[in-house]
Amino acid sequence: MPPPSASGPSVGEAETPAGEAETPAETPADPAEASAPRPAEAVRGRSQGRLGSRKGLLFGCSALVAVLLVSVVVAIGLGPAVVTPGETARHLWAALSGGRVGADEVTTYQIIWQIRTPRVLLAALVGAGLSAVGVAIQAMVRNALADPFVLGVSSGASVGAVGVTVTGGLAALGLYAVSAGAFVGALVASLLVYAASSSKGSLSPLRLVLTGVAMSLGFQAVMSLIIYFAPDSEATSMVLYWTMGSFGAAAWGALPVVSLVVLAGLVLLYRYGRALDVLSLGDETAASLGFDPDRYRKVLLVLVSLVTGVMVAVSGAIAFVGLVMPHVVRMVVGATHARVLAVAPLVGAIFMVWVDLAARTLVAPRELPLGVITALVGVPVFIALMRRRGYTFGAR
Repeated sequence: MPPPSASGPSVGEAETPAGEAETPAETPADPAEASAPRPAEAVRGRSQGRLGSRKGLLFGCSALVAVLLVSVVVAIGLGPAVVTPGETARHLWAALSGGRVGADEVTTYQIIWQIRTPRVLLAALVGAGLSAVGVAIQAMVRNALADPFVLGVSSGASVGAVGVTVTGGLAALGLYAVSAGAFVGALVASLLVYAASSSKGSLSPLRLVLTGVAMSLGFQAVMSLIIYFAPDSEATSMVLYWTMGSFGAAAWGALPVVSLVVLAGLVLLYRYGRALDVLSLGDETAASLGFDPDRYRKVLLVLVSLVTGVMVAVSGAIAFVGLVMPHVVRMVVGATHARVLAVAPLVGAIFMVWVDLAARTLVAPRELPLGVITALVGVPVFIALMRRRGYTFGAR
């Protein structure tokens, strides 16, 4: 389903550059049109942000891309066996260009290319996906506390992973059995949430959130019950660790599917930026503008559920990234979702790369669950944001 046409009410149009005076809007002929709030003006009125101009946004995105590339190279080189950034870049170039590696460098090359590179790239993809999905869900349900797991997708994926681990199901898939079970569980959870929250074709934000929370608690109870009766304590420990988030099982074989789904999801969400702007204004305002919020909310629910399910299947449940990153980005670039969705994935990718680096190096040779670190960082940051004077959803 395509996003709202450019011929309709335009949301996220080019704002007036900084320093230029805005010209008064033309008075519409229809009094009803004059009384109806214009989405672009409503969103613009909340906050322009520090990167409000197009040049500023382009410069900021370029800087973030550079920081992300540097972060990836540094993270690949750091670990129990430290490799300098220059050597790391040389080995990466040899792998990409088919260059030769000396016999004395084979071990280092394998560590960099076979072990660390897919893990760091997966961390960047998941961080970008969680941030973008968090932006979409918060606008879709108009709830500042919403994140990618508020719809029960994370808990459903956890039940699928636990079931596969304890029962030995999907054994034919080998190392990918747990991920496949998590993905199936995420899809089942999404279908159940949609079926339970839909009423006469309507999908209200409040009903969607409440149903997602209730389903999430129910799936957590099922997961706890399975773990309680699990005969293998080792399997139980592995499942508990996985549900707190980890990239320990990252491999090149998992990257193509995750990359395709996450990158496609980012593109589609960006195209729906105008729809998210209108949804964030409320259903009554959207309806007054000739916009069908239920129709776009259903499409977005399918999209965010698919992207979230794929990410949870390969990384487990990672909290606070999809909750905090959208708020941080909105305070810098403003509330227009086209701008937020251009910056949030880059910020989330950088953040997750460094979180994963901390998880595997702080208490080496042991590894910390990712959810522990994101919570330790996310909780104080989120509290600071909420205590910021004058802070509201999507504003400074």
